[in-house]
Amino acid sequence: MTLPITQTGTVRQRSLDLLRDNQHSSGAFPAALGYSVYKYCWFRDGSFIADALSRVGERDRSTRFHMWCVRVVGQQTDRVEDLVRRAKAGEQIPGTQMLPTRYQLDGSEGNEDWWDYQLDGYGTWMWVLAQHIKRHDLDSSPFLPAIETIANYLGTFGDQPCFDWWEESEEERHLSTVTAVIAGLEAAASVLDSPTANLATAASARLRELVNTASNATSYLPKQVGSIAVDGSLISAAVPFEVIDPGSERAEATYKQIVSDLLAEGVYRYRGDTFYGGGEWIILTAWLGLYEAATGRLNEAVSRRDWIVAQAKPNGDLPEQVAGNAQAPDRIEEWEQRWGPVATPLLWSHAMFLTLDDALQKCEVWP
Repeated sequence: MTLPITQTGTVRQRSLDLLRDNQHSSGAFPAALGYSVYKYCWFRDGSFIADALSRVGERDRSTRFHMWCVRVVGQQTDRVEDLVRRAKAGEQIPGTQMLPTRYQLDGSEGNEDWWDYQLDGYGTWMWVLAQHIKRHDLDSSPFLPAIETIANYLGTFGDQPCFDWWEESEEERHLSTVTAVIAGLEAAASVLDSPTANLATAASARLRELVNTASNATSYLPKQVGSIAVDGSLISAAVPFEVIDPGSERAEATYKQIVSDLLAEGVYRYRGDTFYGGGEWIILTAWLGLYEAATGRLNEAVSRRDWIVAQAKPNGDLPEQVAGNAQAPDRIEEWEQRWGPVATPLLWSHAMFLTLDDALQKCEVWP
């Protein structure tokens, strides 16, 4: 069965064009166009962009991104080995010495200060890569050395506090980060045939215990260990990562809490957000729709897609967030003065729209 398609053609074509036309010759994707602080490639953003392309049949473009990741990780192998050695010796390693979260498009490290120590992107990459290999029946051997390196890194540091998806709260352990790391470690264990696979499996089991313990005080996944707040990114634990099963009691409770606390017309990151006024995010609204599609709420999922389409510029460009229902409209100007208008087009927004639209057209259930 194929659902009726609303007026998505312009945004869908613009999304495809943006992702195709703005892939760097190295294979990397800039996070956004015309927005200076997003000229880099994040493992998190890039992985979800590559996943969208893989899903809509752009196998080679997705593979080019993954090979860029392999080269970047290859440059960091000695560093990871040293970090792991120091950790095993009992040394407390500051976040400033960990792997960066974003790289220049040629694969080199940037020289600007940033909230850099983030683990979720590396876990996301291994999960997306494993899905891509399986989906297109690829030879995994070119990717295995890099998977080995990152599995060793996450297996050692995956339960440590770090910045979250939003590059905030370095001192906390964030459930969105932890579940992305679990997904990556389990993906690595499924393709590796080495002692590192055992390390990944053991680390994943410990992290699953952490998730369960953190959720004991609530029926849903909380934003952070020790918190009862919710975050819009937590739906990713169910869709796409399936660390908790879509439709399960905990997944449903998390979905309902997000709808209750964070859904206006689109989805907020979290209550109290003031970044560009704390508006509604395209990627999070798409994610909510993906969960709804995966659990049979097709009318709701279509409404999320239609809302996203309505936020597009006349040429089809999608922003990072929209301010019509901003939580703190008085804070918009300070960010515009600091960094300019909100990032538009954001390639991750276009990738998540494509992923949702593709799933609806096919009436897919994840993964």
